[in-house]
Order: sequence, then structure tokens, then C-alpha cells
Amino acid sequence: MTIAVWALEKKFMNKLCLLGLFVSLASHNVLAATTPAPLENKDAFVSNLMKQMTLDEKIGQLRLISIGPEMPRELIRKEIAAGNIGGTFNSITRPENRPMQDAAMRSRLKIPMFFAYDVIHGHRTIFPIPLALASSWDMDAIGLSGRIAAKEAASDSLDLTFAPMVDISRDPRWGRTSEGFGEDTYLVSRIAGVMVKAFQGTGANAADSIMASVKHFALYGAVEGGRDYNVVDMSPVKMYQDYLPPYRAAIDAGAGGVMVALNSINGVPATANTWLMNDLLRKEWGFKGLAVSDHGAIFELIKHGVAADGREAAKLAIKAGIHMSMNDTLYGKELPGLLKSGEIKQSDIDNAVRAVLDAKYDMGLFKDPYLRIGKAEDDPADTYADSRLHRAEARDVARRSQVLLKNRNETLPLNKSAKIALVGPLAKAPIDMMGSWAAAGKPAQSVTLFDGMTNALGAQSTLIYARGANITSDKKVLDYLNFLNFDAPEVVDDPRPANVLIDEAVKAAKEADVVVAAVGESRGMSHESSSRTDLNIPQTSAS
Repeated sequence: MTIAVWALEKKFMNKLCLLGLFVSLASHNVLAATTPAPLENKDAFVSNLMKQMTLDEKIGQLRLISIGPEMPRELIRKEIAAGNIGGTFNSITRPENRPMQDAAMRSRLKIPMFFAYDVIHGHRTIFPIPLALASSWDMDAIGLSGRIAAKEAASDSLDLTFAPMVDISRDPRWGRTSEGFGEDTYLVSRIAGVMVKAFQGTGANAADSIMASVKHFALYGAVEGGRDYNVVDMSPVKMYQDYLPPYRAAIDAGAGGVMVALNSINGVPATANTWLMNDLLRKEWGFKGLAVSDHGAIFELIKHGVAADGREAAKLAIKAGIHMSMNDTLYGKELPGLLKSGEIKQSDIDNAVRAVLDAKYDMGLFKDPYLRIGKAEDDPADTYADSRLHRAEARDVARRSQVLLKNRNETLPLNKSAKIALVGPLAKAPIDMMGSWAAAGKPAQSVTLFDGMTNALGAQSTLIYARGANITSDKKVLDYLNFLNFDAPEVVDDPRPANVLIDEAVKAAKEADVVVAAVGESRGMSHESSSRTDLNIPQTSAS
């Protein structure tokens, strides 16, 4: 009996020892998994972090969310704290973004958020539109505009811009022509490199720099008929010689990201195009950065006809190498099931997650999640203060961007003692002065043509103003131009009859020595989803 009891006790003790060994090993593994790798070693740091992430947390990093009615701020903060969102766009102030970064710091792994925006030709200080910048052929002026835009955006807590937009455009009916740098491959390629370096400065991890994400990859400016979102059908020779070089120049300059276009290329949408994303961009060009879909582009694979449903769309996009899904829900909904069924591999998800984490590392966010947000006590007293603008630099760049096409009879410069009539619906149009994609610019801070001429002429001259006409006589066009402006309409008609407006303009012209006519497009007529059918000045209510 004594021997039997001793044997039982010995067996029990052996089990306890074995259990202790398991506990010790398990504790060691947990410690190893939660101890961060040295921050100085990017690959080791990111690899270590990924080992700790659940599948849901990995997929969460692939979601780039637009702030709006469909995703209110309270819900976004809850999702961020749960590790379900990797970045946002359209939140552009420190007080907006700080609570979201705070939520990220409450998440299990404390992976920082990044905040993105379309900073195209200035952030708060609005510089000439890209097409005007290109007309200067002045790389110093163009670089200055990009550097100031980066500093202002970073000061407002932004980490990344979806720019430069380097689509070659040779059909001016395309509404986004004004957003790019024109039709010349050499010029646009030069500017692509200049703008990337201006945005990223000494490095995307600097507090006064933002990461550049070149767009729209690829060939978006070659849509047939100048119709936005249309197809692109192009030979490889024309593609390589004329349309691809600007994107390559941006990549060679160090752009940290690319935004992948909405259009198809020779029948295959860019967002599902493995040749474009893998063979060309990664293998041939050596790109190792972040690939973000354009707004809703993964869902639109269904509309392109290459995906039967959302599940197939997510599968095509992740396998093509689209890392982040901008403003659609398909990655979150479909990737877990696709992985479970074996339709995609764990490496497809991991490659995307690594690209996102690498980008955040390169932005300096793992070292300091509040690098560009700063402390609340250091926030500007007035985010929109005029003192935060760089007006002198904007005027300098504008002067260098001006192109005088004709000066018949040496009409210019105008004599300050002359009696001048200023007519046209764009003479007092502060929002149109900023041009399309004016980022965080405020119309109230624009200097209109009327204001500028009044200031320049002073008391020694007479300026007679007459509106003369409305910007358009087409109510459907007017409604379209205003439908996205919830706070206030972008284009406001003068309710007076057309004949009254034109009579007023004629009277002003008769009284003056010279007439300055401010006519043309409102900014919404040269914009995304605003292609034109002809290039004539829009017909006005007085035409």
C-alpha cells in the first residue's frame, strides 16, 4: 500500500512538473510575441507586430474609411478602438483626428491610424490649378507650391495626400484635365518627380512632410471620348511611350503610394489588373509601397462586369495586389470567407497588411502616433485664420504661371487712370477663383477679380462692375453643380431677367475706356464626373 501510494504520488508529481514546463514555455512564447522588435529595424518590427495580429485585426488595417453620414464619427472611433479601421480620409483638422488616434491607442495592439486627403494644388493656401502650374515650366515654383501644401497639411494632422495627379490628358473635354499637368509626357514626368519630392521633403517621416500617393494608376486621362470613368483601349507602344512615364517618374522619385484608377485598360479594370499591378508596377518598376483603390473601385468591379458579386470583386482585388479598400465594405465582409474556402491565401492578406504597416512606419507613426497631430494645447487658436496662409508665395507662383496669349494693340498693361468696365459672372466668384480640388481652401479668403482690381486701381481710376449674365441658363446643369454642396449652393443665379443683365453690361461698356470680361466655366464644370461635350464657353442666360 505504501509503495502504491508513493508510485501514484510520483506519477502525479511528474505531471505537475510537465505542466509547469508547459506553463513556462507558454509564458515565454507570450512574452516573445508581445515584446516589440527594435523600432529601428523596420522589417523585424513589422513582422513581429503581424505575428500578434488576429485575422480581423489584419483585415481592419485594409479599410480606408471616408468620414460622412454613412460612417459617423462615434461609430468610426468605436471601430478604430476594435482594430477594424486602418485609416480615414476627409477629416482635416487636429481636433477631428486626435480623438480617432486616441481610439487607436486604446486598441489591443495600438496600431496608429493615418489620415489622408486630396491635397492637389495647395491645402489651405490655394495655388494655381495644376494645369496652370505646368504652364509655367518653372520647377522651382511648382516645387514651392507642393512644399507649402505639405507643410500646411501636416500642420493640420494629415499624413498622406492622393497626389500628384499625373494622368496624361489629350482630350480637353475630360473634366479632370484641369487637375493634371497637361498632355506633354516629358513635362508631366518632370513635374511628377518634383511634386513627390516636395510633398515628402526630407522623408515621409518628417513632421512637416506628407506621403505622396500618385494617381490615377493607370491611364485614367486616356478615357475614350473624354468621358470620366470610361474605358481605355491602347497599344503597348503608346502606353509605354506617352502615358506611363509620369507614373514611373513619381515612383522613381520615391512616392510611397499609388491610387489605383477606376477605368479599365484593354478590357481589364485597373483594380483587378494583375499585369498592371504586379508585372508592371512591382516586378518591372520595383515598387514596394502602398496601393490604394480609388473611391469604391473594388465594388465597381461588379459594374465593370468582371465580378459577379462582392465576394468575387474582393477576391480579384486582393489577388491583384490592392492593399487598401477605399470607402467600400467588401474586404471586411468577404476576405474571411474567401480565406476559409481557400479561394485566397493567407499570404494575399499578409502582403497587403505588411504594405499598410510599412507605410505607417515610413510616415513615422509608430515612433510617434501624434507626430502631426501634436498636443491639444498647441492647436491653432483659429484653424482657418488668415495668418496661417502663405499668400505671398501663392501670388509669386501665380505670376510665374500666367501665360499671355495675345496683346493686340498693346492693350496691356492697363492704364490706371482709365475708366474700366469689369463684366461677367466670374468677376465676383470667390469659390471659382480656387479652381477644382481646392482642398481646405475657404472661398471667403479668396481675392476675387473684382476685389483684386479694386485694390490695385485705388482711387485714381474708375471701376464699373456689371454681372452681365449668369454662368448657365440650364437649370439641370445648375442643379448638378450645386448638388454636393450641402451647406450653401456653389453657383447662385442673379434672379433678374436676362435682358436686364445684358443691358447693364452694355451700359457699363459704353461708359468705359476698356472692358475686362470675366467669363468661362465655374469650377464644377471642370471636375470629376463633369466632362464636357464641347469646348465653347458655357451658354449663359443672356446668350
